[in-house]
Amino acid sequence: QVQLVESGGGLVQAGGSLRLSCAASKRLFSMYAMGWFRQAPGKEREFVASISWSGGSRYSEDSVKGRFTISRDDAKNTVYLQMNSLRPEDTAVYYCATTGPYESAVPPTWKSEYQYWGQGTQVTVTS
Repeated sequence: QVQLVESGGGLVQAGGSLRLSCAASKRLFSMYAMGWFRQAPGKEREFVASISWSGGSRYSEDSVKGRFTISRDDAKNTVYLQMNSLRPEDTAVYYCATTGPYESAVPPTWKSEYQYWGQGTQVTVTS
């Protein structure tokens, strides 16, 4: 069982920045692919960004490319999502997720590949 705890959400004006953090409980974190998803009211949970276990591959959803950056610090069992140039449409609950041990160098972008999820952190962007 892997526990994930997100932090860093909050209220920010459009154009501002936030950095989300996700701390994992497992010390084998370095073998896990990690992802960030978000869910706005009335919408399905959608992919935001993912990073491979090595950190060598990263993917992000088109609407956040150039604005959001995913990274990881295995020494701290933590993955980050740096969010810049925030827009009102980025308002959502943001969830961290992990695949568990994952051999592929390509981190998945679909929800079904992720086994463990955090509780989510609210991000609200005002215009």
